[in-house]
Amino acid sequence: MAIPKQKSYTVDEFEAFIARPENQDRLFELIDGEIVEKMPTERHGFIAVNVSTELRVEVKRTGKGRVVAEVRHRTANDDYNARQPDISYYMDAERPIVDRGAVRQLPDLAVEIKSPDDSYRRMREKADYYLANGTKMVWLIYPEKRLVEVFILGGDSQILDESDALDCGDIIPGFKLAVRDIFAE
Repeated sequence: MAIPKQKSYTVDEFEAFIARPENQDRLFELIDGEIVEKMPTERHGFIAVNVSTELRVEVKRTGKGRVVAEVRHRTANDDYNARQPDISYYMDAERPIVDRGAVRQLPDLAVEIKSPDDSYRRMREKADYYLANGTKMVWLIYPEKRLVEVFILGGDSQILDESDALDCGDIIPGFKLAVRDIFAE
């Protein structure tokens, strides 16, 4: 759900907006100056837990990386975006955890799960933004089709179905996740 757009909001205006008491328990992101409310469904949350659990198990096993959910990110040179991937993975776990505001870099792996109101075009625009601003890989998960579209920095995208497995290349060497396990109940 988008907030009525009267102007392009800056990150500072966005931070003031989300700090209002009536917005404390709501999820928003700033996309090209537009404040957008995230409205995840139960299926969305279920898939997010499946993916983030597998990534967290790998982090614990290897002692490398960090996985988080619903964290805002922004870059130093962009005053009109504060993006919030559903799941973020960072190769560098040495960076201190941010306690207030947005992380000042984009994740190495960004995962977005399509909600019923999301368009495929908007999902791909998110992937393009992440890759243009430092993300190395993006997974777009399409629950209704039980597919995952994978974008790799500098490469072509590919669509995986339930007979395939995701891997993270150099981001998480050796990690594999069966696409069917993303949707398993």
